[in-house]
Amino acid sequence: MLSELSATEMAFLQIAVMQAVAALLWGLGAWLAQAERAALAHWAVYAALSAITWLLLALYFRAPPLALVLIGLCSVIALRRGIRLYIGRPLDWALPALILALAVFAQALGLDAARRPLQAVINFGTLALLYLSTAWDLRRHAHEDLHWRFPLLLSLPLLLGGLAFAGRALRALLAPESVAAEMNVPSALNVGSALSYIVLVLLLHATLMALVVSRLLGRLQHLARRDPLTGLLNRRAMHAALDEHARRRRRVADTFSVLMIDVDHFKSVNDRHGHEAGDRALTHLSRLMTQALRQQDRVGRFGGEEFLVLLPSADLARARADAEILRLQVRSQPLPLADQLLHLSVSIGVAEWAGPAEDLSRLLARADAALYRAKAGGRDRVEADVGDAGELRAQAAG
Repeated sequence: MLSELSATEMAFLQIAVMQAVAALLWGLGAWLAQAERAALAHWAVYAALSAITWLLLALYFRAPPLALVLIGLCSVIALRRGIRLYIGRPLDWALPALILALAVFAQALGLDAARRPLQAVINFGTLALLYLSTAWDLRRHAHEDLHWRFPLLLSLPLLLGGLAFAGRALRALLAPESVAAEMNVPSALNVGSALSYIVLVLLLHATLMALVVSRLLGRLQHLARRDPLTGLLNRRAMHAALDEHARRRRRVADTFSVLMIDVDHFKSVNDRHGHEAGDRALTHLSRLMTQALRQQDRVGRFGGEEFLVLLPSADLARARADAEILRLQVRSQPLPLADQLLHLSVSIGVAEWAGPAEDLSRLLARADAALYRAKAGGRDRVEADVGDAGELRAQAAG
């Protein structure tokens, strides 16, 4: 039977096999990946429906069933919905409903040869619209969420597919006599389109895999930079943020400050209420600090019950004021436990970067010294380091 198939039909059959394999792989992925199950299941449905479409087209190329176009459109709609689910775009019903209505209208025209060009314009045009709208979604995701330098690369397979279908629709509109000659015969156009579609299918699944891999890498990077209990930046990530910020401030001649924060009497919290209450206290404090600070500020867990805050463009006076606000925020919002309120307080040391002449380790040491003065002075207070910042600036100027 296979020997009787034309080159076009064989190409269609190859696409069907490829999509069937892809459907199995995406179905397996949906079963394993609980967080992305809905999106990956849509991609599995897309590949399965696409496999059915191309199989029917290979078997009934000269007299395709009317349902074939509807199955093909439903496959691309499933692809589009899956991508929107994966990248967090809202699901819309208007465009898919309009496209399906147009497809039903096109099939209702029947098999009259005189109406085949109009059917081709509608069928290819709706496919082009679906592909191009999905390409636009991917480009926005690459630009706004992934911050790719060349966001068009992520949407390129869908863009090329949409342009190809748009070209077929335009050809049917401008040269309707070509439809009868080329639609259901093994023409060079159909063979070339099928071979091109094989490449596009491979690129499309590679694009979907790129979405999955980029998210996995993002999660790994997040885990490597974040404290698992509080979700704040960890010690390594805070050091990296300080290094990067210092490099930028050297270029623009700006300043910044740091806050070294320690939870007062934290050992007694663990001893009296248990380590679970201690973990809840750290999470509670992390949330309060995140709420009290500005969006551009960086806060991290520096170790145990100690936290470090980076305040960009903040001089010593501004940093001390922010630290005082933070101290009062913690004091005024106790942590509710099962049978009581756990009142917490923090001691804070403040230090302003002295400029390019100061090493970051020295800046942190000055903030740490100010923190210990706050603890020695009775805790629940803010102390600012004013010792050698002016001297270091004078050295840098000289």
